[in-house]
Amino acid sequence: MSTLIDWDVAANAAKRFSPPSPRVTRTEADEAVGDLYQATSRAADHVAELTRLVEPPVTAVTRVIDRPAWIDANTGGMRAVLSPLVEKLAADNPVGRVAEGIGGRLTGVQAGLVLGFLSGKVLGQFEFFDRPGGQLLLVAPNLVGVERQLKVVPSDFRLWVCLHEVTHRVQFTAVPWLRQHMLDEVTALTDAVETDPAAIKQRLSGAVGDLVKVARGQGDGSGVMALVASPEQRAVLDRITAFMSLVEGHAEYVMNAVSPSVIPTQEAIEKRFAARRRRGGNPLDRLLRRLLGMEAKTRQYVDGSAFVRTVVDRIGLEDFNAIWTSKATLPTKEEISDPLRWITRVHA
Repeated sequence: MSTLIDWDVAANAAKRFSPPSPRVTRTEADEAVGDLYQATSRAADHVAELTRLVEPPVTAVTRVIDRPAWIDANTGGMRAVLSPLVEKLAADNPVGRVAEGIGGRLTGVQAGLVLGFLSGKVLGQFEFFDRPGGQLLLVAPNLVGVERQLKVVPSDFRLWVCLHEVTHRVQFTAVPWLRQHMLDEVTALTDAVETDPAAIKQRLSGAVGDLVKVARGQGDGSGVMALVASPEQRAVLDRITAFMSLVEGHAEYVMNAVSPSVIPTQEAIEKRFAARRRRGGNPLDRLLRRLLGMEAKTRQYVDGSAFVRTVVDRIGLEDFNAIWTSKATLPTKEEISDPLRWITRVHA
């Protein structure tokens, strides 16, 4: 068994580095948990109406959890996704031998730092790497913390977030090939990993200047991975970026398309949440977001939502849904920025 990453160390480190949760009474905690389960059920009908995607009987479990439970779920998912890469690096080559000589505890702590940071940021997630059927995760402490920070109506905010996450569940269950497509892209990214030390050293040296730009808030916000990627990896990253822009933008479109009668304070929620995204927290928080590529993640919401809205406005929802036909009908990174190119290619 490879020791490149000690996942038990990663999980323990993440829990140590996870920020403290907001203070709540037992009554407040129970109310939040109950509200979130109810909001998930309510969201399903609205998502079905707004997407016109037929979701099969739900098998994905819904879990309202705390930060340690989110860390455990995502440690399992990362272990499953990264195992092929770890095995490749641990094979009989200098990179693998050096890394294993150092041991997995250091890399485990590094992974834990990332997971610990993210555990305080994620509101909800449809996770499908750890469990084939998928699981819809709602991180109650983070939701409560944000709704207090934004001073919004809790029930409205919780339903608004659940609309987004339930849309992801519908995407990956109503369109069953999406999960395997994502797994195939991760495999392609692993296959493109360069294990030649000289090539890695060359790209690392070339990335130092770009890394300084990232720390200063310059560059495209794609994070450290894009800086050291080979041309083959960049091609895969572009496809993954386009795919994530689509699924995130589609969920963003749905959560903001519900009738005002469903979420009366939605306009206020949207404005305050968008302002929160732009602020990005304290300087250290912003630096970590840039290094992890989370600024690119924010752009995925914005660009993807604009793409979906433009296509639906131009050709209607039924023709937009042709996008889920096969991987050939998925938009490219260029088409996300220019929706008319996708319309012309797919509906010529």
